[in-house]
Amino acid sequence: MSTDELLASETVAVLYGNSLIGSAGEMLMILAVTLSTFGSGNGSCFTAGRLCFVAAREGHMVDVLSFVHVRKLTPSPALLFNALIALLMVIPSDIGSLIDFFSFTAWIFYGGAMLALIIMRYTKKDAHRPYKVPIFIPILVLVISIYLVIAPIIDSPQIEYLYAALFIIAGLFFYFPFVLYQKSLPGMGHVTTFFQLLLEVVPTDVMPDA
Repeated sequence: MSTDELLASETVAVLYGNSLIGSAGEMLMILAVTLSTFGSGNGSCFTAGRLCFVAAREGHMVDVLSFVHVRKLTPSPALLFNALIALLMVIPSDIGSLIDFFSFTAWIFYGGAMLALIIMRYTKKDAHRPYKVPIFIPILVLVISIYLVIAPIIDSPQIEYLYAALFIIAGLFFYFPFVLYQKSLPGMGHVTTFFQLLLEVVPTDVMPDA
């Protein structure tokens, strides 16, 4: 494949497949992308849902998200909540915009996590670390994340990037009263009980095998 072909193509993988094995290459590439999508979706179900589960268990989200199914021992409320958020993100917009702005938001959090790791490496030197990486790795990821956040704004500034940033900052309005100061809304106990009965879930501390 020439440089001009690569620059002109919107689907380089399909072009490569066609160049390598002919017309069958397109179908093989489509199949490979489909399998990769299912694999990515499967990984997201295992990780993203459990992030909500652990956050709720630490008191950063509503209690019902930290419950597990009474028989299957899966964090079904957190998984369903993750699926609901995914549907709300997909329905109003096209997949291209979703990928762009989700990636923008995700790299902000990746960079924040790396920055926190670097700071804690020096401020909490004696903290227990069952898993430790060389310091250059978080520094490298932090630099990459800064580039991937700033580059799209410089290359193609859009108002949606401001909306994404404001959406993240809006989380502080929930964090301070409900997480930092441990406030709760009236009637949340009844809501928790309703979903507990509906989804057949219980707190992990009452499960004998949890």
